[in-house]
Amino acid sequence: MINIVRTVRFKHDALKDHGFWYLKSSEWSTQFPDSNGTNQSPINLVSKTAVYDPKFKEKLLSISYSSSRETDFLNNGQTVVIYPKSRNDTSVRQEQAVRSVITGGPLDDDEYELAEIRFHWGRCSRRGSEHTVNGKAFPMEVQFIHWNSTLYQNLEEATGKENGIAAICLFVQIGRENPAFKALIADSLDDILYKGRQKTTYAPFNPASLLPVSELLHDYWVYDGSLTHPPCSENVTWILLRYPLLLSQEQAMDFRRLNTYSQETKVTNAYEGKLVDNFRPIQPLNDRKIRASFQ
Repeated sequence: MINIVRTVRFKHDALKDHGFWYLKSSEWSTQFPDSNGTNQSPINLVSKTAVYDPKFKEKLLSISYSSSRETDFLNNGQTVVIYPKSRNDTSVRQEQAVRSVITGGPLDDDEYELAEIRFHWGRCSRRGSEHTVNGKAFPMEVQFIHWNSTLYQNLEEATGKENGIAAICLFVQIGRENPAFKALIADSLDDILYKGRQKTTYAPFNPASLLPVSELLHDYWVYDGSLTHPPCSENVTWILLRYPLLLSQEQAMDFRRLNTYSQETKVTNAYEGKLVDNFRPIQPLNDRKIRASFQ
C-alpha cells in the first residue's frame, strides 16, 4: 500500500476554500449573500411535526457506493474532507467508470453522484453536529455531498441549481469502537494534523463502510435546504438518516487533535488553533416542511 502526504492549495475542493470561519458565521452574508436565504441549513428537526410521505416506500432510497482505489483526505483548516475517486471496472468497457451514486426516495428518477464527505465535530461530546433532532446535538455529523449527474456535468455546475445537490446526513453517537472507521480513517488523520495537509491513500475505500446496515437506511427525514458552509447555496435536498454511526470516545478525540493552522505557524498554547466546533448555528425553518419515510 502506498500513501502520499503533501501540502496542497485546496485545488481538490470543488466548492473552493473561501477562508471563512465558523466563529464568524454571522458575518458570512457580507461576502456570501445566499447565506441570507429563506431555505438555509442546518435546522433543528422536530420529529413530531415531520409529515409521513408514503411515496418514499414506493421507490426506496438506493445508496450504491463503490470502492475507490485512490482516496484523498484533506484538512482545509475548516474541516476534514474525503474525496473518493471512481474506479474502472475491467468487466465493462474501459471508458465506463464504476461510480458511487444514490437514487430513489425523494430524488425521483435522477441519479446523484458522490463528490465528497465532510465531517463536523465539537470540542466536547455535548455538541458538534450541525443539525439537531428535537433540540439535541450529537458529538459529530458526517455529510455525504452528491451532485445531480443526470442534469449537470459536475459538482460546481450543480451547486445552487434546481435539484442540483443532495446531501446525506449521518449523526454520530459515542459508544463502542468502530473497527471499520479505525481501519479507514484513523491513520489518515495522523497525517493531516495541519491545515493544507492532504493524504492520498491507495488502500480500498468504500464510503458505505461509514453507513448503518442496509435495512436501517430506509428510515430518514427530508427537507429542502442549503450548503452549511460558504457559499451557502440553496436547492440542496437533505436526507437525514434516523440511525446513527457509533464511534468510541477515542475515535472522536482523533478529530479534536487537528489544527486550523499550517505546520509552519507558531502557537503559544496547546489549545490555540484547534479544529473544533466547526458547525454552523441552527437556521430558521420558516415555511418549510419536513417529510419522513417512516411513521
